[in-house]
Amino acid sequence: MHAMDFVNVVLSPLGFGLLVALVLWLRRRRLSRTALRAGIAIEVGCYVLMTPFGSNLVTSWQEHRAPPATACAAPEPQVIVLLSGGLRRDAIDGRDFGVLNAASLQRTLVAAELAKRTPNVRLVIAGGGRNGMGVAQSTVMAGIAQNLGVPTDAIRSEMASTTTWENATLVHSMQPALPARIWLVTSALHMPRALIAFRAVGFDPCSYPGDSRAAPFDGPADFLPTAGAIANTDAIVHEWVGEIVYRVRAAF
Repeated sequence: MHAMDFVNVVLSPLGFGLLVALVLWLRRRRLSRTALRAGIAIEVGCYVLMTPFGSNLVTSWQEHRAPPATACAAPEPQVIVLLSGGLRRDAIDGRDFGVLNAASLQRTLVAAELAKRTPNVRLVIAGGGRNGMGVAQSTVMAGIAQNLGVPTDAIRSEMASTTTWENATLVHSMQPALPARIWLVTSALHMPRALIAFRAVGFDPCSYPGDSRAAPFDGPADFLPTAGAIANTDAIVHEWVGEIVYRVRAAF
């Protein structure tokens, strides 16, 4: 197991819960009553975060941390920066639209809608290929935006970045340079970290969140763990860790 694989396990409520359970079992005869109770409390917390009920609570809180689009003061920006959200596999070519994951697709739909009602719009799409190789995510997303009615000559693509920080730095270095004030389109839960990166390089972004994942309570079944709930909680914990790293980078 690589170091990053272990980190991913620890950052998951499922992986962390299993590790804690293993420690509790192996050390059950040596742990104090206080330590045992703390371990059980951690296990209960991990369980809750693996259920739709718990996952939706933290997802809703995370998604509401970013300013809504209505908080952007007039006049509205004419430049939209759209961040890619990942590919399910390597793209065959720029028309291989099925390769986009749900986040990339939904972000593109939201950005295209915004672009079509923004006068003299410029749509900048950021994102390289999967693992930094192959057809860029931005190329595939640009094809969808064109099919949705965004003029081809209004679209620019940044095709090398593989992280949010690289999205910001490489978009900032594009020539001709973009204005500081932009619309920033990404998933709602990813927006707080993206804002840190884009502000750090000199942009004054107005957030335009899309791809919202929080759902209302749907009944008793929401108290049972599901793969979707675990995936959402995993994503949010990664965002929190990423925010800490980005805040440190922005400070130096």
